[in-house]
Amino acid sequence: MHALYQKINTERIVWRIEELAKCSVTKKGVTRFSFSKENEMAHELVAQWMRDAGMTVRRDGLNNIIGRYEGKWPDAPALLIGSHLDSIIEAGKYDGVLGVIAGIEVVQTLYENGMRPNNPMEVIGFCDEEGARFHTTLLGSRAMAGNLREEELFAKDGNGTTLAEAMKEFGLDPLQYNTVARNPKTILGYLELHIEQGPILEQMNQPCGVVSGIAGQSRYKFRVEGLTGHAGTVPLSLRKDALVGTAEMIQTIERLALQYESLVATVGKIAIFPGASNVIPGLVEGTLDVRSVDDGTRMTALNRIFEECEHIAKRRGLICEFTKVMESPAVICSSRFIDVISSVLKEYKMKSVQLVSGAGHDAMALASITDIGMIFVRCKNGLSHHPDEFVAAEDIKIGTSVLLDVALKLTS
Repeated sequence: MHALYQKINTERIVWRIEELAKCSVTKKGVTRFSFSKENEMAHELVAQWMRDAGMTVRRDGLNNIIGRYEGKWPDAPALLIGSHLDSIIEAGKYDGVLGVIAGIEVVQTLYENGMRPNNPMEVIGFCDEEGARFHTTLLGSRAMAGNLREEELFAKDGNGTTLAEAMKEFGLDPLQYNTVARNPKTILGYLELHIEQGPILEQMNQPCGVVSGIAGQSRYKFRVEGLTGHAGTVPLSLRKDALVGTAEMIQTIERLALQYESLVATVGKIAIFPGASNVIPGLVEGTLDVRSVDDGTRMTALNRIFEECEHIAKRRGLICEFTKVMESPAVICSSRFIDVISSVLKEYKMKSVQLVSGAGHDAMALASITDIGMIFVRCKNGLSHHPDEFVAAEDIKIGTSVLLDVALKLTS
């Protein structure tokens, strides 16, 4: 297997990542939402690269792009390799994209060297993992796992466009979303290579690690309603200021989260109404994201957050409401996949360090129907979701080589 290491074309991988980075609304970083012109440009590039790698290409009913490389046993279950092609606002160029392009390179290396695995391989670019547009994550992978709910078709973006409407704009029938679901019997397992988005591998001076599990996540929208008033005439003691109340709630959320090991909580977005400098804010809307590898801890912390925010609202004469957007349990990676990835790391003279992912990944959704495994690749300063996100070319080559060797071990 190591002989193929030299066949991996690192320059091709880096060039493709740079080309995808150009498919962006913004010049600073990458902004590429699902069901957008920019995402369509990225899909067309990826489809062509998949064909160049000897794959047949199709798009499913939720706009996931899938390239298939037939194996010696075409009726055998396929090994899926993938990640996502969408981004947050002003993201880095490697998040998600590295996993898709590395997967294509794995297949292209086999194709160019006349090799066929026993099992087919499929490389997948998922349509919407981040949830930046419709605020509901893992759309493509949850649909593939058969866990997308019909009501989610009516989730709206910031312009009021629903997911169903956006799908129609790209020629998709929203009512056919359930046809995306895969039969678990046709899947051997799912592999995902991803940047670490954390500092541990860099601190260890190691290019790659194996993921043991992915933190569970709760995502909520919240609404704090007070009373709008004149900024110059209403005394502070008589105000029902929704923003001041929200600020106290945010500090309380941080204080509570710090009391639990392995738990994080983030208020990542707020909107203030009416949003004028001389008007007391009467309404604040925002988002809450709570994560932990222990689902019990996560739920306990959430309940405390709700209770304390309700107390703050009552004391200040406000109304506070939380609405669940998404709930995903913690996921444990397959022990078989962990063992195979660990053995390959050792072959490359690396420690088989096991890492827990605090970030969500498409692997979480696929875990409900098949075995999953994840490989983390070192990123500079552990920085992600930022324009300065960076992965060294040598680490890209090592990570892709590990992915190739793991895929061959699983399909031989």
